[in-house]
Amino acid sequence: MIRVLLADDQALVRGALAAMLGLERDIEVVADVGTGEEVLPAARRTRPDVALLDVQMPGTDGLTVAAALRDALPTCRVVMCTTFGRPGYYTRAMAAGAAGFVVKDAPPEHLADAIRRVHSGLRVVDPVLAAQSRTSGPNPLTEREREVLQAASEGATVADIAAALHLSGGTVRNHLSAAISKTNATTRAEAVHIAERNGWL
Repeated sequence: MIRVLLADDQALVRGALAAMLGLERDIEVVADVGTGEEVLPAARRTRPDVALLDVQMPGTDGLTVAAALRDALPTCRVVMCTTFGRPGYYTRAMAAGAAGFVVKDAPPEHLADAIRRVHSGLRVVDPVLAAQSRTSGPNPLTEREREVLQAASEGATVADIAAALHLSGGTVRNHLSAAISKTNATTRAEAVHIAERNGWL
């Protein structure tokens, strides 16, 4: 049996995935969790062969969890499963050590097949998404620019961002200006939109 851990913040989606995979004769869902913080403890407790992680979860996102899981349990293979098939997410997932990347609107049999293939040592990637990631190029934002732009996307003011990240207002403005320039945007809102569309945030 292929032991699978599911992590998705939407309980209905998580339940549907667990039920669907439970119909497969060679796949057993050994844990399902709703936040990134719950993944490592559940994985250490249940020792899954494959972890199916959502990209966007509250707290620690799935991409960060994928890297932590790779370090903590190197035998556990990771498949990112997301609603958002964005080139930047794909690139970051591969850099974090994920062995697969699938979108939630794929046919159910595709997900089970992806789990089997990843478990057997193969990589599973969407060819269109892989091509888009090569076309869009790497994320041009530094980690700090990404943090500042992410905070701006949530409606935070320069003063709010400065306080949260322990920076001066001038430094925050510089990071925002750099992010606007690097995304070829003209406003902060446009930079956020471009970065989100590409999966850079």
